[in-house]
Amino acid sequence: MRLPLQDYLDSLHASLLCLREGSVATYIPELAKADPESFGICLVTSDGYVYAAGDVNLPFTIQSISKPLVYAAALNAQGRDAVLERVGVEPSGDAFNSISLNPLTGAPLNPMINAGAIATTGLVEGRTAEEQWKNIVAVMEAFAGRPLAIDEAVYRSESETGFRNRAIGWMLRNFGILEQDPTPVLENYFRQCSMQVTCRDLGIMAATLANNGVHPLTGKSVLPAEHVASVLSVMSTCGMYDYAGSWLYEIGMPAKSGVAGGILAVLPGRFGIGVFSPRLDDKGNSVRGIAACRRLSDDFGLHMFRNVRTPVLVLRREYSGADATSRRMRSPEAVALLRERGGRIRLLGLQGEIALAGAEYVGRRIARLCEEADSVILDMHRVSRIDASAAQVLQETRRQLGLRGLAMVYSRIRARPELERPLKRALRPDDTGYLSFEDNDLALEWCENRLLAGVTLAARVDELGRFPLFARLAAPDLDRVRKLLVKEHYHRGDSIIVSGQQTDYRIFLLLSGEVSVILPLSDGTHQRVATLSAGMTFGEMALLGHTRRTATVHADTDAECWVLEARAFDTLAVDFPRLKIVLLENLSENLAWRLHQANQLIGTLAS
Repeated sequence: MRLPLQDYLDSLHASLLCLREGSVATYIPELAKADPESFGICLVTSDGYVYAAGDVNLPFTIQSISKPLVYAAALNAQGRDAVLERVGVEPSGDAFNSISLNPLTGAPLNPMINAGAIATTGLVEGRTAEEQWKNIVAVMEAFAGRPLAIDEAVYRSESETGFRNRAIGWMLRNFGILEQDPTPVLENYFRQCSMQVTCRDLGIMAATLANNGVHPLTGKSVLPAEHVASVLSVMSTCGMYDYAGSWLYEIGMPAKSGVAGGILAVLPGRFGIGVFSPRLDDKGNSVRGIAACRRLSDDFGLHMFRNVRTPVLVLRREYSGADATSRRMRSPEAVALLRERGGRIRLLGLQGEIALAGAEYVGRRIARLCEEADSVILDMHRVSRIDASAAQVLQETRRQLGLRGLAMVYSRIRARPELERPLKRALRPDDTGYLSFEDNDLALEWCENRLLAGVTLAARVDELGRFPLFARLAAPDLDRVRKLLVKEHYHRGDSIIVSGQQTDYRIFLLLSGEVSVILPLSDGTHQRVATLSAGMTFGEMALLGHTRRTATVHADTDAECWVLEARAFDTLAVDFPRLKIVLLENLSENLAWRLHQANQLIGTLAS
């Protein structure tokens, strides 16, 4: 099944292709050769699902996006306090290549400007520059989850034209931030910026940070959790240079840009985003990259200072129609079919506030069920609110299922405007609407009816032996009982039995039509207990001497019944005691089965 978020990403990519502002970087000669039309967007969930649009597999050099990764390696090697002694964390408000040093200590203001990045390159573990380089490669490949290579042409170009960076290196040596000849450290810095990555790599690197330092695909811990917070904090305040404040205010995600056109953005606990487009604005950030991230943030409410919940917590429970059936009492043939196929109905109980990440997670879960389910029920009883982007994803998931002949319906959203309003607004102009039910039982019944559609089931039962209550009776005994039966007709809306009714000894055998058993509640409302169809019986408790009716039986359609007077049957049983023994055995088996079904449902709901 095609996922709604993939459709959105494709549409976003197409809509930004016409944006041609900005220019490709030229201060490093090799970067000037980039195709300005290249453009890719990759969004990776914290559990490793990849959404991609455009040129996501096109290699380019990572440039300054290497800085937070190497800063992570320095933190791992030296610890936070030791790194803070050499490199600060204060925003500079200056361009990426500015010489921003603390006037008293000579320490760079933060690790996201070139001065701080060169210093952190020198803090990576290793007794020699060669050992440090191996560790830099190791950490960058661990974030990417695959081997990476250097673009040698870009490296030579950076090394041959990096005079300003060399000047910064010697200033750092002058203040004792770098303790030896800075040249080897500078060469490692040029190399790390020249590592080739793809837009997909950036999305996966970002998702690793979003996943608290654990790579979402390999499952390996790349960075201890305590250092993840430090890296993301510096990215938030310093990652976009002198645009960092506006970025955080407007888009609200820790991010890092590179002059080759890449942007890496992180929504902690939820997503990693990678964007690549070489045209840069006057601050050195990708024009399309910023536009894409702004749209994602605005459309899906990704600003990190909004309330955040782990997506998996949205899904409270999940069970199938085989675990719990509706309260419709069906014929033995229908029961057997539902027992066999009930697993093709799935109910997902949602909870809390549903935002984009939660809806995306639910949508993917539903997509995985497509091969084994025909109908999906979303129980919204414990959902407190749903934002517009989440409603859009759920409604698009429902539409995609419909295109495949599958169904998704909602339960328990009636008269709840905080849920109904966003779901209605998310409908497309060509959408005919969606189904919602007052409770899970009605939703299950609809899905069961859908599952049974096309299956030939008896609409009328005229043979006494087909009623479970009279199973195992011999033919002569069936004839004796049949002589006691009286045929009664009821119209839709008639009350066949009334709760509280006294001295009613009748037993009803439903020949055709449908009736509902309704239980009065203490607050004056009513609860449907069961719906019965042809071949089912009701009022059987009269066989046990019960004379007060505990529920009302209401004709949902025109119905026809055989009616058996319990007292007449008792008179017959005096001469043929085996009759009553068999009926009581059948009744006890039926009650035991109902109790089993009730216990199964309680167990399912409690799990």
